Amino acid sequence: MNKIKVLVVEDNEIMLLYIQTCLNNIDFELSAAVTNSADALFQLENNLPDIVLLDINLKDDNDGIDVAQIINDKFKIPFIFLTSLADKETLDRAKKTNPSGYIVKPFKEQDLLVGLEMALYNFAQRNNFSQPKLSLNSINKHLIKPLSEREFEILQCIYDGKTNQQMASSLYLSVNTIKTHINNLYLKLDASSRSSVLARVRSWQQ
Repeated sequence: MNKIKVLVVEDNEIMLLYIQTCLNNIDFELSAAVTNSADALFQLENNLPDIVLLDINLKDDNDGIDVAQIINDKFKIPFIFLTSLADKETLDRAKKTNPSGYIVKPFKEQDLLVGLEMALYNFAQRNNFSQPKLSLNSINKHLIKPLSEREFEILQCIYDGKTNQQMASSLYLSVNTIKTHINNLYLKLDASSRSSVLARVRSWQQ
C-alpha cells in the first residue's frame, strides 16, 4: 500500500518472476504483470500504474514500442524499455517515443532500482518544466479537508518524482511515516495512486 505501482510488460515468464521479486525487495508494488500488448492496454485503462517496465520485443502483433506510443498519447506516465541486444532500426524507433529510461537485460536488482528512480525523476522534470509551481493555497481551495504543510511537502516530492525512500531521506522521516502521509494525501485527494494524484493536481493548474 502506498508504494509506487509498476506495470510489467514482459513475455518471458522467468524474467517476470525475477522482476516481481526485485520490486518486492526494493519497496515497489507490482500493479500487474502481463505478456502481451492487449493485456497491457487493459491494465492501463483499468488499473493505471505509476510507471511501466516495457519489453521492446514482445511476441505479439504490437511490440513494446507500439504500446509506448499509446502511453505517450493517452496515459502520459513514465515508462522504461527493457531490452536485450536489438537492431539499430528497432532502437531508432524506440528513441522516438522518448522513454524515461532503458534497462539492458540481464540486469541486477540495483540496476532496476536506479533505473526506476532515474526514470521517475527524469519524467517529472521534463513534464514539470512547463507547469506552474504547486501552491498549497490553490490546491486547498479544491478540497473539503485541506492539506497540511507536511502533506503538501509529500505532494511536492511526488510531483518531483521522488520515491518513498528518497522522501524519507530528504525529509528526515521514516519510510513508514512517509507512507502514512501518502495515505492521508490519497484520502484527501480521492486518489489511489501517484499517477491519479498528479492527474488531479495538474487538472487544477490548467
